[in-house]
Amino acid sequence: MCGILGGAWFAGAQIPDVRVERALEQLRFRGPDDRGVEAFACASANVALGHTRLSIIDLSSGGHQPMKTTDGRYVLVFNGEIYNYRELRTELSNAGRVFTTDSDTEVLLAAWEAWGEQVLPRLIGMFSFVLLDQQRATLTCVRDAFGIKPLFYTVEGGQFLFASEVGAIKALKATPMQLDWQRAYDYLVHGDYDSCPSTFFDGVKQLAPGHVMQVDLHTSTLSEPRAWWKPTIKERTDLSFADAAEQVREQFLANIRLHLRSDVALGAALSGGIDSSAVVCSMRHVEPDLPIHTFSYIARDSDVSEEVWVDRVNAHVKARPHKVVVSAEDLVRDLDSMILAQGEPFGSTSIYAQYRVFQLARENGVTVTLDGQGADEMLGGYSGYPGQRLRSLLEKGRVGEAWSFLNEWAQWPGRDRMGGAKRCIAEMTQGSLYQALRSLNGMRRTPEWINREPLIERGILQEFPHQRAEVNESGRRLAAELGLSLTRRGLPALLRHGDRNSMRFSVESRVPFLTLDLVDLLLSLPESYLVSPKGETKSVFRAAMRGIVPDDVLDRRDKIGFATPEQALLGSMIDTIREWLRHDLHLPFFDQAAALREFEMIMAGKKPFSWQVWRWINFCRWHSHFLG
Repeated sequence: MCGILGGAWFAGAQIPDVRVERALEQLRFRGPDDRGVEAFACASANVALGHTRLSIIDLSSGGHQPMKTTDGRYVLVFNGEIYNYRELRTELSNAGRVFTTDSDTEVLLAAWEAWGEQVLPRLIGMFSFVLLDQQRATLTCVRDAFGIKPLFYTVEGGQFLFASEVGAIKALKATPMQLDWQRAYDYLVHGDYDSCPSTFFDGVKQLAPGHVMQVDLHTSTLSEPRAWWKPTIKERTDLSFADAAEQVREQFLANIRLHLRSDVALGAALSGGIDSSAVVCSMRHVEPDLPIHTFSYIARDSDVSEEVWVDRVNAHVKARPHKVVVSAEDLVRDLDSMILAQGEPFGSTSIYAQYRVFQLARENGVTVTLDGQGADEMLGGYSGYPGQRLRSLLEKGRVGEAWSFLNEWAQWPGRDRMGGAKRCIAEMTQGSLYQALRSLNGMRRTPEWINREPLIERGILQEFPHQRAEVNESGRRLAAELGLSLTRRGLPALLRHGDRNSMRFSVESRVPFLTLDLVDLLLSLPESYLVSPKGETKSVFRAAMRGIVPDDVLDRRDKIGFATPEQALLGSMIDTIREWLRHDLHLPFFDQAAALREFEMIMAGKKPFSWQVWRWINFCRWHSHFLG
């Protein structure tokens, strides 16, 4: 696991060595074990490629980057892990390729040399990489199918810059960063972020998950990013539920085996829910003698505590548990460090719980952790996507089944028929009608603390960012929505949180649910296998894990996740928050005085508590650090 950066400087511009070194320093947590940077004159460009290394596979100097092919044509900087590198290496060796290291980086470089872009769907892993082809004079930028590993880029004065984190982009740029008002509005008012290529920094983009783009070093032109992989949702009808569960079981266990490949100590992040429990229990299933360390956040003396389930799983697999409990004082102490690590605003203080879990892993000498991220977006999540599931049934003319599903779905904790019906209506509306329904539901587009006129002058779109899944299969609305959640809305934000929090402590976070084979299998199954007629989410996966995960864990209906008692935490630091909100950001569209008045009313109990409070706090602190 590593950090990468670099760029192409055209028209005789020299590589700014000082800025490159500063940018490398911004990536020091991502790669504390080694660093390298090289310059290349290619066509009309001066190219720099830089790398910081966290050694996981092949701990020797053989994994040093940038890495070149023998003939010097290709030069690679790579962030990530290729878990099936041994299998690819064997295939390439049989074809005559000679390897000089045991690193997956050399395998990736050789695989690209042999097969080009066609190798991408064959890679099982997480990756972002940039490859210089000195013969064709191109820079090719690639990101894994789900965007597990980040890749940011910008064009400044005709020069192309890229890096693993926005902090490194800031260091590479010759001019100051500016705020992207659209992203700021979307976040502050609607809580939307990480749902498109744009970032909170004007002109800085992230390469979308499953995309590739190329810089032509002859012409200094950047191609439009294009997808090398997209989710497919065509339904297969050849599998019974039992057969599907068996295939899911086999594929998931195969994923776990591959994700356990490491030359350093590894463990698991354990929340106590089905997903992380399945990861931990499957680790024990495939490796009966493996020492397992688990790391858990515990909201002790709170109604959101998962400790009883954490203890149940640890006892089942005989793991060595490590737990962390956080306080408001901890949050105040670490908030700025976490905001700097994340690089952009985020959704709630639950991210802090994850931050401390990775810190705990590092403190106990564990460099690699396995995590249950991605399962919700593949298997129907906490709520079961009732709007999409109901619409699928109605499109197929199954009105009776739809009514039965709504009634059964509503029996689960935190659900009711009205909520399910509202989601169905929202799923079947769009445009101005959808926006109007959100307003009727109390979701305002211009609250009192937003000044409309400056936004109008800038042409900022003042409505809820509403992405629709591409559906080319009738009655497959749930599968289509899962595909959207995996790549464009939902999972990308969660993966960003995990990547930055883990890298802050030089820990590699692996996500064994997220492989193309498993996703393609699950999205091809009948929707009733994912969310059952009884409203049970992850139905086929629960069945697949019988005998591996304890039944009482699989039968849970009350999963909470990495939830923090947010109101109590923030309520204990009111004076500090007041000072943060009073710091003038000089943003014409953001009325901080009005926000502060509303904050006082919320804290006094005169208005309901909401995550809006956190968004004000997070945005103000982030802006002060990065743009102040």
